Amino acid sequence: MVLEETEKFVNGGTEKLTYSGRIDFSHSLSPVFIFPGSSVSMAFTGSKLKILIKNNHSYYDNYIGCILDGIQKKFLLSNDNSIQEIILKNDSREVKAHEVIVFKRQDSCHEFTFYGFIIDKDSEVIMTPKKSGRCIEFYGDSAAAGEQIEDTDYLVTKESNYNGQYSNAWYSYAMMTARNLKACVSIIAQGGISLLNNTGYFHSPDRIGMESIYDKLHFNPDLGDVINWDFKRYIPQVVVIDIGQNDAYPEDYMKADKDGVKAKIWKEHYRSFVLNIRKKYPHALIVLTTTIMKHDSSWDRAIGAICMEINDEKIVHFIYSFNGRGTPFCTRVWHAEEMSFELSMFIKGFEPEIWRTS
Repeated sequence: MVLEETEKFVNGGTEKLTYSGRIDFSHSLSPVFIFPGSSVSMAFTGSKLKILIKNNHSYYDNYIGCILDGIQKKFLLSNDNSIQEIILKNDSREVKAHEVIVFKRQDSCHEFTFYGFIIDKDSEVIMTPKKSGRCIEFYGDSAAAGEQIEDTDYLVTKESNYNGQYSNAWYSYAMMTARNLKACVSIIAQGGISLLNNTGYFHSPDRIGMESIYDKLHFNPDLGDVINWDFKRYIPQVVVIDIGQNDAYPEDYMKADKDGVKAKIWKEHYRSFVLNIRKKYPHALIVLTTTIMKHDSSWDRAIGAICMEINDEKIVHFIYSFNGRGTPFCTRVWHAEEMSFELSMFIKGFEPEIWRTS
C-alpha cells in the first residue's frame, strides 16, 4: 500500500471504529468478515474515503455494501486474492463530518479481510456514540441472510444466471428487526441451510447443516480451516431461531409421516439444538420460528410441540401471519418488512424485562 501525500491510513484496529457481528479478530489490525450483516462503522471529517479489502472467494460474484451519509451503494470485489482499494467518496467540495457503514451483503459465498480506511491527511476520526446495550442474534437461512432479497422483479428463475447481485443482508428481516428494536445484531445465517447435515441446499453435495456451523467462526471448508467460536464474546438478550423449511429437501419426511423415524430424529436434534443455545445463553429470550417461505405446516407444528415439551417460559414459539405460504421463493424486501414488523411487535411484548442483563 502506497499512500499519497494528502492521505492517511486508519487501520482496522483503530479504537474509534465500531464493529458488529461475528467477526474474526485473530489479527486485530485486519479483521475477517464472515457472516452476513457483519459491519464496521466510522464517523470522520473530510472529503475523501477509501477502503482496503482482500476478498476470499468461494462462489458467485461478491459485493460489499456501504452506507455513506444514509446513501447505500454496493461495490464488486475482485476474486484474485489481492488487496483491493475501493473509492467510497472523493469530493473535494465536502469537508463536513460523515458517517460510513461498510457491511457484508452476502453469506459464505465469500469472506473478506478488512485492512482499514484511507482518509484525507487533515481529516479526523470522530468517536461514535456508544453501542446499544441491546443485543439480538439470529440463526437462520436465506431470509435472515438476505439472499436474493433485492430481486424485486423476480428476475431469478431456474433458467437464469443468478450470480449474487441481488443478495443484501441490510434488507433482511433480521437486520430490519434489529434496527426496529435499536439492538446490536449478530446473524448466523446461510442461504439454503437446514438443521441437519446431508439435507437442505448449502454446500451440496456434501451438505452442511446449522448443527455444524452455529458454534463456528469460520464454517465454510472451501474458504479455509473451520474454527470454533467463543460464545463469551457476544451475549444476546434475544435469540431468534428460524431453522426448519430447508430440512424438507430432498425429502419432506415431516409432511409424509410426522411420527416416522426420520421425523423423530429431526425433532430430537432440534430439541438438542435449542437446549444447546439455552446453555450458551442462560438468560436469553429464545424465539422459535420458521419463515413465510413456502413449507408444510407440519414443521411448525413439530417446533411448537418441542417448545411445549421444553417448558421454559423464556423459550417461545412464534408464527407469522403468512407463515409457510407467503412466497415460494426467497423473501424479497417487502416480505422482510412485513416479517420484521410482526416479529418486532412480538418481541416488544416481552419488554422491558428482556433487555435487562443478569
